[in-house]
Amino acid sequence: MPAQTKLLSGGNPQIAKGYGNAPVEAYIAAMPGWKSDIGRRIDSIIERSVPGVKKAVKWNSPFYGLKDDLWFLSLHCFTNM
Repeated sequence: MPAQTKLLSGGNPQIAKGYGNAPVEAYIAAMPGWKSDIGRRIDSIIERSVPGVKKAVKWNSPFYGLKDDLWFLSLHCFTNM
């Protein structure tokens, strides 16, 4: 996890809102423990399956969509299930 990333209650990384691949990669890198590996796998599957996928981080969660502000998937980390 990047040194300056704060984990919010529940273990979700606090990443600044932004559009594009960079904020999503920052979120995935900041996911604690095994969750980061799963996040990378999910991101890779989406990139291969959805040509031209749009990405963003909003509300401390990565979003994937067909165009900006038309999202079909979001991820979020939780400490407990």
